[in-house]
Amino acid sequence: MERDRPVQIKIINGNTSESMTQGIDRVAQAICSPQTVLVTTQPRSGPASIESYYDEYLAIPGILEQIVLDQEADAFILACWGDPGIEAAREVTHRPVVGIAEASLYVANMLAPPWSVVTTLHRVRDMVEKTVDKIGLRQRCASVRTTPLAVLETASRAATLTALIEAGRLAIAEDGAEALCLGCAGMSGLDVALEVELQVPVVDAVAAAVCLAESLVVMKKTTSKQLTYRAPELKPIVGYPDWMQPSALTGLR
Repeated sequence: MERDRPVQIKIINGNTSESMTQGIDRVAQAICSPQTVLVTTQPRSGPASIESYYDEYLAIPGILEQIVLDQEADAFILACWGDPGIEAAREVTHRPVVGIAEASLYVANMLAPPWSVVTTLHRVRDMVEKTVDKIGLRQRCASVRTTPLAVLETASRAATLTALIEAGRLAIAEDGAEALCLGCAGMSGLDVALEVELQVPVVDAVAAAVCLAESLVVMKKTTSKQLTYRAPELKPIVGYPDWMQPSALTGLR
């Protein structure tokens, strides 16, 4: 389908770590179509990493700001596994919003009947399981395998690969997983090495999201405003900046 300009996609790292933003961008640039323009950014305010519900909820306003104030992107990607604020994000724009968790699970679901998620700290298990539940794929999920890795520790490629190989082997041998999803944006770029070691498909969540976001734009699909994702009701939001007021969300009603 012909377009009169390149596809423009904005990728939002959910945390404020510049080094992780750069790592996400490298993976995304490598997978995207030559005709796609990617801008990878991060919130102006928020936690350095998201490893708790507290972190997640504090990160959401900064993520939403990156969407509401953007006039150029054709689609947005939330580059934090767990897709923080994705429902609110879909309320504040008609443009497609793709979460890397949702994208990776959809892709894994087309590759294997049971798959597992391998992710970071043990404390995030409940967060990951709730994400799988929300997406509606719990019956296809063999397991969630956690590791001792903090989010920012994934910058150490060798240590991260070692931890993921161990967790992946357990998921395959003990849980029956036939494919794996990498459950953190910081793990992006390790899928090929893991496939060599584990001999099952491994889904890079950032790469999956880029491909799906491109497809939605090329198909000219927008977020439904019929009911659930329509703009927030008009009311004052006390103590919050002008851009967060429902009245500022022009063109959505």
